[in-house]
Amino acid sequence: MNPEEKMKYQGRLLLFYLLLFLMIGTLLVGVGYRQLFETDEFSTKVKVQNHRRIVTPAPRGHIYDREGRLLVGNKSKFSAVVFLSDAGVRAAFRNEYRTLVRDYRERNEKYNTGPLQKQARANVVQTYLDNVNRMLGREEVVNVEKVSAHLNYNPLLPFPIIEDLSREEFAVLLESLPIESPVQVYVSNQRYYPYEATASHTIGYVSSTFLTPDTDLPGDELTTFAEKGTFGRSGVERQYDDVLQGEMGMEIWVVDPHGFQVESLERRYPKKGSDVHLALDIDLQVAAENALGEQTGAVVMLDAQTLEVLAMVSKPDYDLNDTAPFISKATYQAIEESGGWQNRATQGLYPPGSPFKLLTSIAALKASTVEANTTYFCSGRFRHNSGLIQHCWNQAGHQESILWEAIRDSCNVYFFETSLVTGVDIISREAIYMGLDDPTGIDLPHETGRMIIPTREWKKRRFDQSWFPGDTTNLSIGQGYTRVTPLQMAVFTTSVARNEIVTKPSILKLTPQQIEERPPPKPIGLSKEQHQILIDGMIGSVQMGSSRRIKIPGVSIGAKTGTAEVAKDDGKIELAWIVAFAPVENPKVAICVIIEGQVLNQSFFGGAHAAPVARATLAEYFRKRPELVEQAPVASVE
Repeated sequence: MNPEEKMKYQGRLLLFYLLLFLMIGTLLVGVGYRQLFETDEFSTKVKVQNHRRIVTPAPRGHIYDREGRLLVGNKSKFSAVVFLSDAGVRAAFRNEYRTLVRDYRERNEKYNTGPLQKQARANVVQTYLDNVNRMLGREEVVNVEKVSAHLNYNPLLPFPIIEDLSREEFAVLLESLPIESPVQVYVSNQRYYPYEATASHTIGYVSSTFLTPDTDLPGDELTTFAEKGTFGRSGVERQYDDVLQGEMGMEIWVVDPHGFQVESLERRYPKKGSDVHLALDIDLQVAAENALGEQTGAVVMLDAQTLEVLAMVSKPDYDLNDTAPFISKATYQAIEESGGWQNRATQGLYPPGSPFKLLTSIAALKASTVEANTTYFCSGRFRHNSGLIQHCWNQAGHQESILWEAIRDSCNVYFFETSLVTGVDIISREAIYMGLDDPTGIDLPHETGRMIIPTREWKKRRFDQSWFPGDTTNLSIGQGYTRVTPLQMAVFTTSVARNEIVTKPSILKLTPQQIEERPPPKPIGLSKEQHQILIDGMIGSVQMGSSRRIKIPGVSIGAKTGTAEVAKDDGKIELAWIVAFAPVENPKVAICVIIEGQVLNQSFFGGAHAAPVARATLAEYFRKRPELVEQAPVASVE
C-alpha cells in the first residue's frame, strides 16, 4: 500500500473510531443521565408496577348520652374467609381449570375460556366452603359471580364465604382450622345499639361502602384495594360522620406478576374515631317512648336554659340493630310500609292547633288590639259578615272571657274576634319573627324546610286567590294552611316560657364555653305584665282546663293543649297536641307532644291523649331533679 493510500485508509479508520467514540459517548451520557437524573422516575414506575396498597377502615367512635351512657358502640363481627392469593389456592384454581377443560374435550364439547375459569374458581372456593359447612352444620353455597368480581377488583383482600358467624361458630372454626389453611376466621367491627329502637331517628344508622382513601395516606400513586367501611346515613351518625370516622389504616405489599402478595413493606394501623356526647338523657328518652307507646307521633323535650335536646321521639321507629351490618330488603320494606323512616319531630309538618293561640295572643298584645281586660262573648259559634259560621269546641260557649281565661279555656271564638281586629299581616309577621317559617337549624340532617306560615302574598302565589276573613280566623287557632314541626313548637314554647326568642336547639351536649358563645336571644316585645297574661292562661289550663292530666304534685307547670284537623279523602284525622314548660317560676324544661289519630272522623283531644305522655316524661325529669319539686305556682290569678 503506497503512502497516499495508507493515509486515506488511516483517515477513514480515524473517522470510524471518532464515530464509534461519539456513539459510545452518547450511550454513556444517556445511561448516566438516566442513572443520575431519572432514577426516581424509573423507581416510581417499578414501584407502581410491583407494589399494591390495601386500605382498611378504622372503628367508628362511640356515641354517649349526656350522662356518659353508651348509646352506640362497636361489636365484633365474625366471618369465615378464603385468602385467594394463597399459593395453594391459586394452584387449585389451575388444576380445577385443567380438569374442566379435559372433561369438555373428552365429551367433544366446545367451551369458553372466561366462563370456565370463573366456574373453576367457584368450584375450588365451594370445596373450602363445604369443609366449613361440615364443621358448622350449614349448607352455604358460593356465588360464582361474586368470586369472579372479587378476584377482578379486590384480589389481595380475603373473600368472605360466611359473613354472619355466631360466637359459637367462630370458636369452632378457631379450634378446627389449621394455621396454614387458606380458610381463616376474620374479625371486623359493626355498629351495636344497646338500646335497640330507642332514639333511632336521632341516632341514625350507617351503611357499608368501599373506602375512599384519605389523601394523607402514603402510596396514593399505587393501585389500591379498599376494604368496606361505613358512612353515616341518617341522624347523628351522618351529621357527625367526619368526627366518628377515625383514621384509615393501610398496608403496602410487593406483588408477583399475577398481582398476589409476596412481601409486606409498610403498615399503618387504623385509629378509632372520636366519641360524640349527645344532649339526650336516655332516661327521659325511654320515659317518653314508653309513654307514647305504639301511637304515631313525636315528643321533643328541650333544656329551656341551653336549648339542648333532652329527648326526641318519633314513632313508628325501628330497631337500629336491624340495620347492621346491612339492611335487608325485607327490613327496609317493613320500615318503609310502617312510615318508620320519617323523623316526625324534625320532618313532620302539622297544623299546630290551639297552641298557636299563644302566638295570636302575642301578636295582638304587641299591636295593642287586645289588652288584659279585653272581653269577648262566646255563644259557641261565630258568624262572619259573609254568613260563614265557625264553631267553638265548646258548643255551649264560654260566655264572657278576658284573654287569660280564653287561653285557659282555649276559646275559639275569643281568638276569632281577636284575629279579625289584629289582622293576618300582624299575626303572620309575628310568627315569622318568632322563627316558625324557618328550620330551627338543629345539628341533625334532613330537617324539613317546607313549613308554612301563610300570608296574603303566599295564598295569592300558591292558589291565585285572595285572602278572606275565614282564613284569618283559621290561622288564629292554628288551623288552615299553617304547617310547623314538633321541634319548632318545642322551641316556640321555650321562647314563650323565657319571654325571649331562642331558635337553635342542639343535639350535642354543649360545653360551658359553647353555651356562652351562643347567639343572644331576641326580645319578644312583651312587657312583664303582658307576658304574665300568657303564663296565667297556661297555669290555668293545668289547674282548671284541658291540661289537667299533665299535673305533677309539687311542680308548677304551664301548658296549652290543642286538637288540629287534617283533611283526608273520606273525612278528617285529628291531631292531639300539648306544649308545656316547668317550673313556671324559673323554666328549666320545655316539651311538645303530638299524636296522630289513626281513625277517620274520631275525636282525638290533646288533653286526653297528649297530656299523659308529656306528664310521664316530665315526671321522669323531676324525679331526677328533686330539688326543683314542691315549688308553689306563681300566677296572678286564682
